[in-house]
Amino acid sequence: MPLNRRHILIALPSLSLAACETLDPAILEGVLGSGMLSQAEAASGIRAALNNGIGHAISTVGQDGGFLNNSRIKIPLPQFLQDIQNVLQPIGAGGLLNDLQAQLNHGAEKAAPVAKDIFVDAVSGLSIQDAISIVRGPDNAATSYLQEKTSARLTDLFSPIMGNALQQTGALQLMDQLAGRLNSVPFAPSLGADAKTSLIQHGVDYGLKGVFTYIGDEEKAIRENPAKRTSEILRRVFGAANL
Repeated sequence: MPLNRRHILIALPSLSLAACETLDPAILEGVLGSGMLSQAEAASGIRAALNNGIGHAISTVGQDGGFLNNSRIKIPLPQFLQDIQNVLQPIGAGGLLNDLQAQLNHGAEKAAPVAKDIFVDAVSGLSIQDAISIVRGPDNAATSYLQEKTSARLTDLFSPIMGNALQQTGALQLMDQLAGRLNSVPFAPSLGADAKTSLIQHGVDYGLKGVFTYIGDEEKAIRENPAKRTSEILRRVFGAANL
C-alpha cells in the first residue's frame, strides 16, 4: 500500500532533527508537498500562541480583582503571616492581616501589566528545535517550556515591579503597622527583619504562577479550538499538529 502524507508525517518524528536538517528541502517538498510545516514556521507559531496567551493572561489578572476575586489564583498570606493571624484572630485583631492579603493581591494586579514586556521578551528566546518538540507535545507544552526556561529570569525582573506595586497599594506600610500591633500583644511572635522581602518574594512567586495559569489556558484553547487560531501562522502550525 503506498504511503500517503499522513503516514509519512507520523513516521517523521522517529528521525532525528539533525538527520532532517541534512535532507535537501526540495526532496522533502517532493515527498510531503509544499504544505510541509517548516521548523521556522513551527517556532513562529509557538511564539504567536505564547504571545496570545500572555495578552490573555495579563488582561485577565491585571484588572481590579483579577487576583483577589479569582479563587484559582488568589494569593494567600505567606505561612509566617498565617501563623500570626492565628494568634491575632481570636483576640479580634485579625482585620489588619485581612487588609494585608487584599493589598497583596491588588499589588499583583498592578504589577502584572507592567511586567508584560518581560514575558514577551522571554518568548523571543524560543529556539527552533524546542518549537518542533512543543508542536508535537501536550496541551500545555509551550507554557511548561516557557515556565521552565524563564522562571528564574522572570523572578529577578518581576521582583522590583512587585515591590513597587506593594508600596503603592499600601501592603508594605501595613507590615509596619502589623509590627507595631504585635509589640503590644503579649507572647505574640515578632516579624523578622526580612519580613517585607519575604512578602515581596511570595507575591512574585504567586503572581507568576497566576500569569502562567492563564497562558496555559489560552494555549490549550488554541490547540483544541480552531476558532482560537486567529492568524494564518496559528492555523498552519496547530492545524498541522492535529493531522
